[in-house]
Amino acid sequence: MTTGRLPFLLLFVSFLLTFLSTRTITRMIRAGRGPFRNNISGGVHIHHAVPGIILTLIGAYLSVATGGTRPWAEVAGVLIGVGSSLILDEFALILHLKDVYWSPQGQLSVQLVALTLSVMGLALLGLNPITATDGLGAGHVVVVVSALVHLAAVLICVRKGKYSTAVIGVFVPPISWVGAFRLARPGSVWARHHYDAAKGVRAKDRADGFDARFGRWGLNIADLIAGRPSEQAVAGPSGQLAVNRQGEQG
Repeated sequence: MTTGRLPFLLLFVSFLLTFLSTRTITRMIRAGRGPFRNNISGGVHIHHAVPGIILTLIGAYLSVATGGTRPWAEVAGVLIGVGSSLILDEFALILHLKDVYWSPQGQLSVQLVALTLSVMGLALLGLNPITATDGLGAGHVVVVVSALVHLAAVLICVRKGKYSTAVIGVFVPPISWVGAFRLARPGSVWARHHYDAAKGVRAKDRADGFDARFGRWGLNIADLIAGRPSEQAVAGPSGQLAVNRQGEQG
């Protein structure tokens, strides 16, 4: 017995509510307010990505084992939504293999959560170009190719360090297309692998100019959602210490 779109809707809602609840609780812990405290067992800080992995695995196994029948499909959707939200909220910690939750690097987790919510939202609205009841005709091929090009542009924006551009570009494709062709942010994966010294200087100059005009607005929005990060001093090219707070390059 199929269950339609309800399991995915429950996954989306549980993902969103878990993220909001998690960020609220962690900010209360950070401020020393409320009854919540860090989960420490035997001197080891148990990050919430750990129960997230367990819940996601249980939900995935349950979904496969029950063949999508009710009510297990709905239960699996909730488990996967809660678990994956807990994992992605600490994605930056997993990526860097150290606790960067409240550092500027830690805001990558929030940007990835926003991108995931954007993609899931579009799927809920019916964006499923590969589903066709009357066969895969020329029109469907065009839609599939366009969707793949759009997805590639969004992923390129992510690799170029343009997370806000990627999120907005999910809904407004031309933004991600433009962002994919423009210079990457200095220090991004794309810049490290594809830019020589001269192009790296151009990327830094463009990023500095963009941050001077719009960077503070982007940081305020990120701080509102994720919590203001602890300012981390890093050594610049000249050996002087600078605060690592970057905005978003368009």
